[in-house]
Amino acid sequence: MTTQPATYDAIILGAGAAGLMCALTAGQRGRRVLLIDHADQVGKKILISGGGRCNFTNLGIAPDRYLSANPHFAKSALRRYTQHDFIALVDRHGIAWHEKTLGQLFCDGSAKQIVAMLLAECEAGGVEIALGHAVRDVTHADGQYRVSVGDREATAPALVLATGGPSIPKMGATGFAYDLARKFGLKVVEPRPALVPLTLGGDEVLFRELSGVAAPVEARAGKAKFREAALFTHRGLSGPAILQVSSFWRHGEPVEIDFLPDRVPNWLTEAKRAHPRTTLRKLLGDALPNRLADTLADQLALDTELANTADKKLVEAERRLSAWRFHPNGTEGYAKAEVTIGGISTAGLSSQTMEARDVPGLYAIGEAVDVTGWLGGYNFQWAWASGWAAGMAL
Repeated sequence: MTTQPATYDAIILGAGAAGLMCALTAGQRGRRVLLIDHADQVGKKILISGGGRCNFTNLGIAPDRYLSANPHFAKSALRRYTQHDFIALVDRHGIAWHEKTLGQLFCDGSAKQIVAMLLAECEAGGVEIALGHAVRDVTHADGQYRVSVGDREATAPALVLATGGPSIPKMGATGFAYDLARKFGLKVVEPRPALVPLTLGGDEVLFRELSGVAAPVEARAGKAKFREAALFTHRGLSGPAILQVSSFWRHGEPVEIDFLPDRVPNWLTEAKRAHPRTTLRKLLGDALPNRLADTLADQLALDTELANTADKKLVEAERRLSAWRFHPNGTEGYAKAEVTIGGISTAGLSSQTMEARDVPGLYAIGEAVDVTGWLGGYNFQWAWASGWAAGMAL
């Protein structure tokens, strides 16, 4: 005798930030929800984020801080479920938090508090959670989605893809959402690693010797520019400024770094007038970590006193220091990428509900979708907002 599959109003694949938010929202609206994840615990990326303290949102959330083939897509969800809505939820659960740089909000204690909060909200909504089993098959017929997971089957008129992208594969991340999306006829914008360290080769290998040295800079890639710290690594460049521009960088393009972004034009020639006996190496050493200052001075090959250096050479040195060109030969890939850029095309989704336009009952949310935020809590806010939008529509 064949066991009848369990029936639900919605089945959500992926118990990360977006999936949990979608489940608790739909569950508290009276929907019978099954939340499935192949991992043995929910919210694994939440737990490791922000050094274990979870950078759960940002005070500066705005649609122009997200990358997508359709830059307008994220506006609706972000406007209807804001950072202040999530902060209110955190406050309601008595979780203490603080603001770090650039509007980034972190738990005072542990990211475990955010996961516990989301699980408590799911429990309040009667959400059923199934962990530790991979999805074997997903089919769609007669208005019902049938999901085979482990040794059980479940059906529902709605299926939500919330399994994220392939970044951080050691956490179990895969491209599963893309495979399912394609199976149901949705297009996928080519995914690539984002918020990821860049690697250097060729003549720039010498900068790897600065591994561990960091400095506040302005980094630029294309039209994007960010003022934060850059960090030299044994493979190339990292740090917040580099992670930010990595989302905008394309193979073959340079990354420019302004090592002294607060300096006014002609500062070197002015220094020559004021302190003719000083050297460029000394000036750089006063402003930057010594190892970095020495490397830049060696590269610029200006070791004489400023008084003995032609203004033309000082102007050229100033130009290079304000737009030092690196030519990355790649990135450290999905293993070190915080998120994935690209994903399920927004062209086939409703920005109001996250439902597929041509496949009734199929939804896609969170990192699985072609919406990628800046570093600093922006991607979590997209997860909360898109999960809430779908949860309200289920």
